[in-house]
Amino acid sequence: MNPYFVLILLSVLVIFSYIFDMVSRRTRIPSVLLLLVLGSILRYVSIYFNLPIYKFTTILPLLGTVGLILIVFEGALELKFEASKARLIRSTFIAALFLLCLTSLCISGLFYYILEAPFQQCLLNAIPFSVVSSAIAIPSVTSLMGRKKEFIIYESSFSDILGIMLFNLILVNENFDVGMIGDFGLQVLIVSVLSLISCFGFLYIMGRMKHHVKFFLIISALILVYAVGKQFHLSTLIVVLAFGLFLENSELIARQLTTLPLLKKVESIMIYPALRSDLGGLHQLTAESAFLLRTFFFLVFGYSLDIGELMQMPVFFFGSLILLVVYLLRWIYLAVIVKAHLWPELVISPRGLISVLLFLSIPTDKLVGPFMSGLLLFIILASGILMTVGLIATGKIPTESGDE
Repeated sequence: MNPYFVLILLSVLVIFSYIFDMVSRRTRIPSVLLLLVLGSILRYVSIYFNLPIYKFTTILPLLGTVGLILIVFEGALELKFEASKARLIRSTFIAALFLLCLTSLCISGLFYYILEAPFQQCLLNAIPFSVVSSAIAIPSVTSLMGRKKEFIIYESSFSDILGIMLFNLILVNENFDVGMIGDFGLQVLIVSVLSLISCFGFLYIMGRMKHHVKFFLIISALILVYAVGKQFHLSTLIVVLAFGLFLENSELIARQLTTLPLLKKVESIMIYPALRSDLGGLHQLTAESAFLLRTFFFLVFGYSLDIGELMQMPVFFFGSLILLVVYLLRWIYLAVIVKAHLWPELVISPRGLISVLLFLSIPTDKLVGPFMSGLLLFIILASGILMTVGLIATGKIPTESGDE
């Protein structure tokens, strides 16, 4: 293929993504849905003109993984911790954990009783449908303000992290026993220690590097830690979230540490004159890189989709039941248990990038049915459309923050 044609195509696609982003800010239609549609159009244009259809089975997980890291890191860099936010962070973590576990159990119950597959296999298939996608949720709530935006960033990031941890736990353990609980506790301990070391280590490197190119080094090191941890089935997305939060709140953390007897000089080590300037540059680079990775992931995913898979009866049947379970449980939690006025948070529960990555990690022999890829597409599109309706409606009605 002509390399100049490829360059033209890639440049045009990035320009389209930028236009979609502007359209999204005005119409509140998530740009990722527009990217999915554009990718699907490119596929059928290729079919119409008898062009070869490329398979991106290798590149899709790569784009998704790096994009997920950058999106979570970007979201964390926007979260300034204050004492008044402790309740918000606690409530979003509990919401993410409660909804992930309960939704996974209910969906796996549907698969178990209707398809009569082994329960562990059903649970493994259910988790991708139970995780809120930060890759879609975070970019889509830029129009929301204050606590509502922070609620979505925290909840979706926690949901991604907890979803990966739960998925890995089920995938690598054949039986549910005490040993599995011990392995999970050990994993949490290792990841916590790794996060602590990484946060201080990366900040130390940032403050002492004299080379004019250092932000990509930091991001590369962060991706390295994530990838090495994943080889050992560790949920190292926690490291990404922790490092972003650590950087954005480094002055506050340093002041708190200096109150301890043995850490009085830690502030002079952690904080350096150009820290705020470096954080601004790192945030800008991360945001633009995340934009680029998100663009090509959803374009490639849209291109890879076979719309014909949506026409299967099991897809409509299970898709409708899963959506009913997802939003009913979410309503029960937000409206009945925490008694919060959380609109549009009720419908901002999209499935997307993380669902695709987890689904692609399921061994073929552990899928509960041949229609699962079509079911994944149905849930991603339907949850995205419901979120779009909620965001558009939010622009027309008053909303209340749910942290009250």
